[in-house]
Amino acid sequence: MKEPFGESLSFFISRTAQWREVNRRLPPVKLGVGEPSECNTYADIDAVYKCLKEQYGVKDEQLILYGQSVGSGPTIDLASRVSNLRGVVLHSPILSGLRVLYPVKRTYWFDIYKNIDKIGVVKCPVLVIHGTGDEVVDWSHGKQLWELCQEKYEPLWLSGGGHCNLELYPEFIKHLKKFVLTIGKSKAATNGSKKTAAVDSDSQSNTTDSGTSDAFELSTELPEASRNSLDSRLEKSKKTNKPEKSRMSTDHVDRFRRRKGLVW
Repeated sequence: MKEPFGESLSFFISRTAQWREVNRRLPPVKLGVGEPSECNTYADIDAVYKCLKEQYGVKDEQLILYGQSVGSGPTIDLASRVSNLRGVVLHSPILSGLRVLYPVKRTYWFDIYKNIDKIGVVKCPVLVIHGTGDEVVDWSHGKQLWELCQEKYEPLWLSGGGHCNLELYPEFIKHLKKFVLTIGKSKAATNGSKKTAAVDSDSQSNTTDSGTSDAFELSTELPEASRNSLDSRLEKSKKTNKPEKSRMSTDHVDRFRRRKGLVW
């Protein structure tokens, strides 16, 4: 059964409200000043990341980075330097600035946002969403970035989707929600396995440290040899109380010995 679009839309709206609340509560952050530049966008995302870490105590494994179009540049740059992120979403991303204009085969020193050279370093799950009808950034950019990812998540190629209208597709919200829920479960499972391994290692270390004392305790837990029950012992005592068979008198014994020549 397909999920109603209204439910998916409510999920997106709730997430948007949460981000607006975070943005409202963020203290003033000194972002890049002066003319827009590649370096200033890196400084901006670093400032927000530092604020989340220091002011709010957010852990790396709780962060999902989201980069759209040119914003995929600072997003991939930060993800390539932070190894324990929960995930990354690339919405209509670019291979590099120069490759949007010309399909060059190599990276030049003067190129900007060299995502093609950084995406291979990202270690967390990466979701790529791109429209096949994008006339600003060709669909091949997203496809090639996805192919270069270390940890690929099922991509979403929206048939006929453009550069700025992907949010209008019902599949967009559904797939994004699935990604968020999936990486949340996988992270929880990983943490659970680590805790189990830690408990096992602790128990093993306790066994080796205790030495002979533990061995003695284990020996006391071994099952004891079976003992006769009280009923069986009473039955034996009853048997011993039975009258013995009559024995020959000493006179009869002496006569028997004389007959056999056993007495001299």
